[in-house]
Amino acid sequence: MNRILLAFRCFFNILFHGALSAGVLGVLQLARREAAPGPKGTPPSGPARTPADGALQILAILQRDSRLVDFLMEDIASYSDEQVGAAVRELHDQCRDSMGRHFALQPVIDGVEGTPVKAPLGDSRVVRFIGNVPATPPPGGILRHKGWRAVKVDLPVLAATEDAAMIAPAEIEIE
Repeated sequence: MNRILLAFRCFFNILFHGALSAGVLGVLQLARREAAPGPKGTPPSGPARTPADGALQILAILQRDSRLVDFLMEDIASYSDEQVGAAVRELHDQCRDSMGRHFALQPVIDGVEGTPVKAPLGDSRVVRFIGNVPATPPPGGILRHKGWRAVKVDLPVLAATEDAAMIAPAEIEIE
């Protein structure tokens, strides 16, 4: 009879708490095993995540939503400019929609390209001077590119079993 009660205690411990209680572990003469510490946010049992995983994830999203990788890997030399232009217009719309779902971007300098601007003060990493740059950078110049800054990134969390290097699986049609 004790074994049946112990089995019920184990069952309900797992059902409601996801683990056996200290009392049940003691009766069974078991010790709780601690998980090996992994990098912050990475489950101990999953693959180690690398900085490249985010880039690969973005590439996979753009492939899924717009077939960007297919377009870039295809040799388009034999197509006319009109055919390429038509394909790029659709690709542009799909990529833009996908980017808008996962990122919020804003210009570093909100100005008109080709006009004089002052460089933002404080962070030298937000502006790159180009052209005939003196030893001491000037306070401003002609804006050639306004730059972009991500103000929001909303990428789905990669599952522990997900292979970030898998951009798109092969597709086989069954007839």
